[in-house]
Amino acid sequence: MIPGSGSPAALRRVLVELAQERGPGATFCPSEAARRLARDWLPLMPAIRAAAARLVADGRLSCTQRGEPADPRLARGPIRLGAPVKADQPPAMTKGLTRTPSRTRSPG
Repeated sequence: MIPGSGSPAALRRVLVELAQERGPGATFCPSEAARRLARDWLPLMPAIRAAAARLVADGRLSCTQRGEPADPRLARGPIRLGAPVKADQPPAMTKGLTRTPSRTRSPG
């Protein structure tokens, strides 16, 4: 572990840095922040989620689960974090993910 990397301030700093690097509308997995801080990153995950919860409460991060707003303290399972989304900001486009209408056969 990087010295001082487990402090709440260091965790919050890394989370905000990742959000800024990704840009508006883009998200990241909280484990990416933990991996930046330690080789043995899994033990950091509860502290990362706690730091994320504080940033979400302060309006400095957004949190989603399955594309819906979520509370990192209460969400069970994978979450995504990112810069807060403004009401007039369109969601980020995801490269390579497009939806095509399904084709139905006409009776006949």
